Amino acid sequence: RAFEKIDEETVQNLIGQLLKLPAQAEKIIEDKERIQWFASKFANAADAFVIGRGLDYGIAMEGSLKMKEISYIHSEAYAAGELKHGTISLIEPGTLVIGVATQNDLIEKTVSNMVETRARGAYLCGITFNGNYFLEDRADFVTYIPKTDPHFAASLAVIPLQLLSYYMSVNRGLDVDKPRNLAKSVTVE
Repeated sequence: RAFEKIDEETVQNLIGQLLKLPAQAEKIIEDKERIQWFASKFANAADAFVIGRGLDYGIAMEGSLKMKEISYIHSEAYAAGELKHGTISLIEPGTLVIGVATQNDLIEKTVSNMVETRARGAYLCGITFNGNYFLEDRADFVTYIPKTDPHFAASLAVIPLQLLSYYMSVNRGLDVDKPRNLAKSVTVE
């Protein structure tokens, strides 16, 4: 399947969706006040876990990394389906868990894992597409991103995680423009 040719109509559709990404990113950024409010509640979190399945796991890893880099919060990304293998034991009341759920074929399983953490006292934040409003009943806070092709979801879903990390850092009184111990470039020998 990886080597299948795609037809011209699909190519044009993907190009059209790709061209919409800048405007869709702006729409997410317009929601920054809500994210800023949420960040103010969790700026002093000791731990945060960011979970996702499939492509969403990659988004979770990037979000967790940003949280470590600029907020200095201990954050780990986990494949949502792997929570039962020890990670769930780290969840205690007040732990921040962020679930990335942008893949329609995996969303129910991801939400189920999110709910498991909530049952253990976690405070749940969800990131999903507009229209997935059923998450409102299961999470304490939800950020919505505009619908796009799953291949482009990461470009949008990472923005709320970056904003959250930024505002958590600001609320902690940290200089987000000069994160400690980060190299501006890496040289590989």
